[in-house]
Amino acid sequence: MFGAALLFGLIGVPLLIWVGGNRVLGPYVHGQNLHAGPFALLQDFFLGLLHGSAVFWAVALGPAALLLLVRLFIALVRRVPSVDDDEPPGAPSRRVR
Repeated sequence: MFGAALLFGLIGVPLLIWVGGNRVLGPYVHGQNLHAGPFALLQDFFLGLLHGSAVFWAVALGPAALLLLVRLFIALVRRVPSVDDDEPPGAPSRRVR
């Protein structure tokens, strides 16, 4: 699951950014090519990763970080004790009925 999130961050998110940018901002310009496609954006994205840009790495690792945060939230919710957890097993209930 983590590998799929990482792959989605490396390929899927940049392509979604291209689709959104192409719709809202207009065509992606790459050098002299005024109508560069999504692969030109992917090329620039991977060059940004190779150069160590924090913004490009945040985009690439975003889905994996989101997955880790969701898993942490689920683990914390499962650890929250309920009202009856402080009573030993077999003890009579102290609830007022």
